[in-house]
Amino acid sequence: MQKEININQYIDGILESNISYISKAITLVESTNLKHQEKAQEIINSILKYSGNSIRIGITGVPGVGKSTFIESFGLEIVNQNNKLAVLAVDPSSQISKGSILGDKTRMEKLSIHPSAFIRPSPSSGSLGGITKKTRESIIICEAAGYNYILVETVGVGQSETLVHELTDFFLLLMLAGAGDELQGIKRGIMEMADAIIITKADGANFEKAKLARAEYANALHLFPPTISNWIPEAHVCSSVENKGINEIVAMIDKYKNHTTINNYFNLKREQQNKQWFHQAINDKIIENFYANELVKNQINQFESLVEKNQINPYEAIKLIFNDIIKK
Repeated sequence: MQKEININQYIDGILESNISYISKAITLVESTNLKHQEKAQEIINSILKYSGNSIRIGITGVPGVGKSTFIESFGLEIVNQNNKLAVLAVDPSSQISKGSILGDKTRMEKLSIHPSAFIRPSPSSGSLGGITKKTRESIIICEAAGYNYILVETVGVGQSETLVHELTDFFLLLMLAGAGDELQGIKRGIMEMADAIIITKADGANFEKAKLARAEYANALHLFPPTISNWIPEAHVCSSVENKGINEIVAMIDKYKNHTTINNYFNLKREQQNKQWFHQAINDKIIENFYANELVKNQINQFESLVEKNQINPYEAIKLIFNDIIKK
């Protein structure tokens, strides 16, 4: 029988950058088991003071843009500059097994075996757009372990990008060059959140198309109102396969960190994010306790069939449930 790992072993293992302890701590964070959750929070509280010393980068892109290929090329450039990189790649969950169905390590073969890189695919478990509510705790664990670059990969372009934006310092949007209007098929809101747009697959016959697309996106970015950080979003082209333009992207992100550190926006944004996630944690706890309440469970079971058969308005049912809870 395997001996249970105590809290101090987890903490020491994380601070020593032990991959096994880092992985097991993240597994605790992701667990729905109450004892695991309590243990995870104890670990997080103990290592919190060692976190924060990284640049957190959110990466998203349209389907087929080559996110994994880009992350591998980009990640290798980062670790080859004597940095440590953690990739939190959130997989869409299987609706049947609730397990991870992509397996990101197989998509990033070179990066996954690099001693300065850590890749963690996590099932989304039904979270909006695939961003798990435990991603923030996973970031803290990786930072405490000494990873100074954290990449959070999203499933795709959608509502989840707002959540990634609230988790990260720099938001990178990957796009493809295509025929016609380059701005078709992408939400304005996502572009407004982007700190940079990267046109991928800028190689071979596609190179000229990519350069034209970069010019169009650069012009579009200049039409948006100035950002609070006073950073002017940039548009770049790259070829992950040929490893062209990747080092310029790393240099741009370093330039962003220097710019926002000098004007104090970097710390200000982190403080605002901490406050947002505090309120989100309150909401999560209220919902968790609400559904765990036996009276609520019974009331929901009672009204569910009536709502299904259209015998009562869902809002009226909710009103009756809450009125009953308040009385008791």
